[in-house]
Amino acid sequence: MRLKDKVCIVTGGGSGIGRATCLIFAREGARVVVADKRKEAAEAVAAEGAAIGATMMPMMMDVSRDDDAERVVEQTVKAFGRLDVLVNNAGYGFAGTVVDTDEQAWEDLMAVNVRGVFLCSKHAIPAMAATGGGVIVNTASVVAAVGIRNRAAYCASKGAVAALTRAIAIDHVGEGIRCNAIAPGTIDTPYFDEILRKSPVAADSRKALEARQLLGRLGTPEEIAAGILFLASDESRFATGSILTLDGGMTAQ
Repeated sequence: MRLKDKVCIVTGGGSGIGRATCLIFAREGARVVVADKRKEAAEAVAAEGAAIGATMMPMMMDVSRDDDAERVVEQTVKAFGRLDVLVNNAGYGFAGTVVDTDEQAWEDLMAVNVRGVFLCSKHAIPAMAATGGGVIVNTASVVAAVGIRNRAAYCASKGAVAALTRAIAIDHVGEGIRCNAIAPGTIDTPYFDEILRKSPVAADSRKALEARQLLGRLGTPEEIAAGILFLASDESRFATGSILTLDGGMTAQ
């Protein structure tokens, strides 16, 4: 019960890594706010948690909106009396070089992947500080450290998340707040399935992506959620401003 009685918000909690994180947090004793832009997805994950006896509260949230970020933090504190852990997981990507990428598509992606982390942290930090501190875990990516082809906007956004992680850690350590990031490699999520559906030959594309990892396979959402749990728990109490890479050996080559 590594998060017993901790109050946690997980953005993008309705699917993939977010869903797996909500459920592993629930099994470790946390009270979890499942925040997602899709109301039905958040409710479905909350129902999964309730089925194992966990306290789960679904909330509809667009992380790119300041009023949504403020509302979710305020309602969490109102419901549970505190906020201990924020997982900034909401995000997405799309294909394109800087030449191919439409300007509005760039702005929309940055609004979720970067501004979302900024806004949620902005409102969560005072709430955490009011009760002695807390933990922020951001979902970055291996592309914050190494480039990949045809994902210019996504690479830029995740590089920003890694840099912002370190900045938050430095600025708020005096308030008892730790901030770290997880850097997944290629993970088998609904977002990944969407990429494959757009590929001319999905099976070949999957094999090529699997081959990027030394382990020869994709990661699972549960494997990344286990890393997020470590960063959210007291087991990582000596870690702040760190980027934990879980990529099957992709960046070791």
